[in-house]
Amino acid sequence: MAFELTDQIERHLIGDQIAWLTTVSPAGWPAPKPVWFVWNGSVITIYSLNTGAKLRHIQASDKVSMHFDSGPGGGDIVVISGLAERVPTAPPPSRFPGLLDKYLPAIEAMNRSSQWYDEEYGAAIRITPVRAWTIP
Repeated sequence: MAFELTDQIERHLIGDQIAWLTTVSPAGWPAPKPVWFVWNGSVITIYSLNTGAKLRHIQASDKVSMHFDSGPGGGDIVVISGLAERVPTAPPPSRFPGLLDKYLPAIEAMNRSSQWYDEEYGAAIRITPVRAWTIP
């Protein structure tokens, strides 16, 4: 099944602050991590710690999944499977369209600055959705 952007999926991609990115370690183990992300209408962009395990995992296998928190009672489930790649030519996070609009309040709540985020989380990852499944 090819990726089809439904209203339910788009609502999560635009409105959710956190998603769970699951990569696969070189030893074959799933490795879920909460991430911040930005959706541009066709791809998902995540900025990782510069030395994050996600980067090694994606280098070994580009297959990933993202899932979002469910609604009350376990409904409103969205899981996206996709292909991930590191984007070495991406701008720093503070200059990536929409990222600070979405996450600057959270960065400041941690008593950090956008410069700190640029320095620590400078590794851009692009995820191209391939398929998704949902439960209303």
